[in-house]
Amino acid sequence: MVFGLLSIWAGMHYHIIEKKPIVIGETVIEIKKGDTLETVIKTLRNQRVMVNRFWFKLFAYRKHLDRTLKVGEYVLAKGATAADVLQQLTEGRTRQYSITFPEGWTFKQMFQAIKENPNLQHTLSDSELKDLMAKIGSDKNHPEGLFFPDTYFFEKNTSDVDLLKRAHDRMQAVLREEWRKRDQNVPLDDPYQALILASIVEKETGAGEERRQIAGVFARRLKKGMLLQTDPTVIYGMGDDYHGDIRHKDLREPTPYNTYVIEGLPPTPIAMPGKQSIAAALHPDDGDALFFVARGNGRHAFSATLAEHEKYVDRYQR
Repeated sequence: MVFGLLSIWAGMHYHIIEKKPIVIGETVIEIKKGDTLETVIKTLRNQRVMVNRFWFKLFAYRKHLDRTLKVGEYVLAKGATAADVLQQLTEGRTRQYSITFPEGWTFKQMFQAIKENPNLQHTLSDSELKDLMAKIGSDKNHPEGLFFPDTYFFEKNTSDVDLLKRAHDRMQAVLREEWRKRDQNVPLDDPYQALILASIVEKETGAGEERRQIAGVFARRLKKGMLLQTDPTVIYGMGDDYHGDIRHKDLREPTPYNTYVIEGLPPTPIAMPGKQSIAAALHPDDGDALFFVARGNGRHAFSATLAEHEKYVDRYQR
């Protein structure tokens, strides 16, 4: 008799937990490392989410929530019941933040965006960047170009290193796959060289249909032993000395990135290339163009001879 009454009593309370809304308006709670069920209940009640301590803990234990609490921010929907809250906590459905790294950004721009994001845990200072590559498992010394440009979602207090490792691993996966499918006659020795060329293509044009043409020009120049003579590499080599204009003396300055002076590719990428630019670098257009000049409308004029190129320069630049 007593057991039967207890069962009825428990069933009534479970029905209440399932059906009675306890979240008055959208509410955000944060579960921190070391929090217990008791801490969570206190946090909920402090936010005017009036859970019944006994029944909430009882059903939380049944779901093993005491052993699986996931840290992070939880957005509790207006009208949610205690059962809804328990389910959300059990599944670890935390609030997701996002950060976007556009194609063509440099690592400097990327790292600045990370430093300015208030929802990330900042563990890297400018002076500690030299240790970053080892922390993310890279065998390269220079971070430029090694992170895939995209929008990344993360939980609050994700570390900057963890986020960078995700972007690095994503780039490595894309690069491996694209390298596997490459044209066999591309004048590139390894995936890293493909990344370098892709970064130049990325900075030379924002027009998707031109990327293979741009890559074709550079591929033919590499095969013929011609200098690449691409302005974005010069600008990258100038660093903070670039103020919007390239002078004749800048083209003669022997930096490692001045492709008007050095032969072949620069030593590292100059930006973060997207997948389209990587694919273009590994599947260059098979035309005969060796030159191109900006038309001023986001597109370029391509030519196979210097004489033709000079005509286009006169038309569009001079």
